[in-house]
Amino acid sequence: MQTLEKLKRRFWYLTPVAETDRPILGAVVGDRMTLMIDAGNSEAHAQLFLSELEKHQILSPGMVVLTHWHWDHIFGLSRLNIPSIASRLTKAEMEKLIPYLWTDEALDERVENGVEIEFCASAIKKEYGNDRSIKIKLPDITFENKLEIDLGGVTCQLQQVGGDHSPDSVVVFIKEEKILFLGDAIYANLYASKWNYTEDPMLRLLDAIDQFDADTYILSHGTAISKAEYQEEAAMLRKAAHLSEKYEGQMEEMKNAYQSYVNRELNENELETIQFFANGNELKGPSRRLP
Repeated sequence: MQTLEKLKRRFWYLTPVAETDRPILGAVVGDRMTLMIDAGNSEAHAQLFLSELEKHQILSPGMVVLTHWHWDHIFGLSRLNIPSIASRLTKAEMEKLIPYLWTDEALDERVENGVEIEFCASAIKKEYGNDRSIKIKLPDITFENKLEIDLGGVTCQLQQVGGDHSPDSVVVFIKEEKILFLGDAIYANLYASKWNYTEDPMLRLLDAIDQFDADTYILSHGTAISKAEYQEEAAMLRKAAHLSEKYEGQMEEMKNAYQSYVNRELNENELETIQFFANGNELKGPSRRLP
């Protein structure tokens, strides 16, 4: 069951759902306006968020920002009658989705052709059932690199940071609350024959995130984590990226070097991360991604 949680004075978020790939939706509540972060994976998802805000007597969103173009963050936009903001790259990627059909047959065909991935096709079927009245609504306002929004008493800084998961990834820094909404930015590239990370995009991403003076971080398919928890994750990703460079993605060599570095058996997260870097080196070149 999804619940609306309050974090500090100005930020609320709706918890995620793994089965249907519903990400966290956020609300930054200013004195003049509420900014919604991400539109949800369906109109039902967006409506649930709006209803929960109303139930808690929170000022309804006057604007929404999209963190990237993936379906689970944008398909609810058609339910929202408010101005929407995205990076220019996000809008360009969304435009490519407009001609698509969303029937089982169309989804299965795209999976077979390597355009869509089974994980997303399955989640879309579960979220929508037999009713696939999906409309791609494009953002009203676009920006390049950075944008700052003053909501009254709280400022949101939007910055495109890229990364393997999606090159258009945007983070939202809620300045006065020291909350950084990471979206999916630090996740792996899923639109490939093998889920993967690559060294340079990862290191550039981590450097970009380090510019923000945050003490709380929001992972769209996870939860809110502390600065210490984020730094531990970031240190692991950075170390794995450097080892991947050094050993040219050789899995066993990377694994042995990392194990020597930490002086213990590697945990599941570390092993998966190393595997993703090995996959990235194996694929070498543009990953197949939608569309």
